[in-house]
Amino acid sequence: MSIGEAASLCGITVKQLRNWEDINYIPTATRIICGQRAFRYFSESDLGIIRKIKKYLDAGFTLKAAAKKAAEDQERKEVFKNGK
Repeated sequence: MSIGEAASLCGITVKQLRNWEDINYIPTATRIICGQRAFRYFSESDLGIIRKIKKYLDAGFTLKAAAKKAAEDQERKEVFKNGK
């Protein structure tokens, strides 16, 4: 999913997405090369983390705390999924 689509679906701005990626609050998006340009591509997993950060921000958490909580949620999800 493109950066514009991801931002729209998650209820945030493209600028916020770029910022969160720059400060490592979300995983670095895959880049799709098209001619001379590279476009960000966000996976469903990426969208899940972005949505969780947004949810925690809406609940009153700071960005740093929201990103940490979303990462912890993702880790628990992976552990549960892998049965460890």
